[in-house]
Amino acid sequence: MIKHLKALPEIRINMVCMGNICRSPMAAAVLSNRTSDWISPKITVESSGTGAWHVGQGPHPTSQKVWENAGYRYTHSARQFQSSDFFTTDLILVMDSSNFKNVVNLADNDESRNKVFYLRSFDPTLCAINPMSAEYFKLEVPDPYNQSIEAYESTLAMIERAVDGLLQELQHP
Repeated sequence: MIKHLKALPEIRINMVCMGNICRSPMAAAVLSNRTSDWISPKITVESSGTGAWHVGQGPHPTSQKVWENAGYRYTHSARQFQSSDFFTTDLILVMDSSNFKNVVNLADNDESRNKVFYLRSFDPTLCAINPMSAEYFKLEVPDPYNQSIEAYESTLAMIERAVDGLLQELQHP
């Protein structure tokens, strides 16, 4: 799926959700913390949202609390995904089908479209699911926005499993 990226000295990854204050910064926090000591390939992580509602804001307080309680440190300011991100990013990991459609619709060629994956496509228990099949919804990270802390904790667990799978794929030949 992404084996060609392992040859790069640096892999630039963009996590994408809707507003860029809950899921994508949480995913960026997990990935950046888990790869902070990687030298080859060096992993650079950012996040963005398909909407502009929260541009310039920090993360949702509950999202940040949950990732910090899990030991992750990360500074975040919301930004909107732009078509120019295809030129500065090697891998775009979306949280749900709405994000997938919105991002792919901004792509003007197959090379750009081929950079877009559901984050949970890397979860070893879900990687056999075709994102274009009727089971695509199983690959979604549900939006915990303004829900209970348990919803955010569940989101973190999904993200951690997917990031573990991603890192395994990037580390092994």
